[in-house]
Amino acid sequence: MANAQPISNTSTSTTIFTEDGVAIRGTDPVAYFTVGKPVPGRQEFAYEWKGATWLFASAEHRDLFANDPTAYAPQYGGFCAYGLSYGALVSTMPDAWSIVDGKLYLNYSIAIQKQWQEDTAGNIDRANLNWLNLQSK
Repeated sequence: MANAQPISNTSTSTTIFTEDGVAIRGTDPVAYFTVGKPVPGRQEFAYEWKGATWLFASAEHRDLFANDPTAYAPQYGGFCAYGLSYGALVSTMPDAWSIVDGKLYLNYSIAIQKQWQEDTAGNIDRANLNWLNLQSK
């Protein structure tokens, strides 16, 4: 993560990684589960949740998300799972993803994702603790 830039202008009260108010770079979070890959969302299927705009590829995906956002939203608000395992809020790329135990995790890059996968369970445990600590501040 030597080239990763922590989100310095993000307060610890932030719960969703956004760019210009759009979550996960405009990628449809439901598509990871239904299509098995990142799919760009469309503005016409936008949904507001937790102060962010989420985009979806279809009305069906938007409605699935609206009915149970926590089932589809990425862990750690879409911040890098590996970065969180070290206590850092770092941006993510939609192509660096995995689903573990029914939960979506995003990473800064494919290279970082490979490092994260070397100890997925340990990284998740550390990231969960760090996320909880960040949210409690």
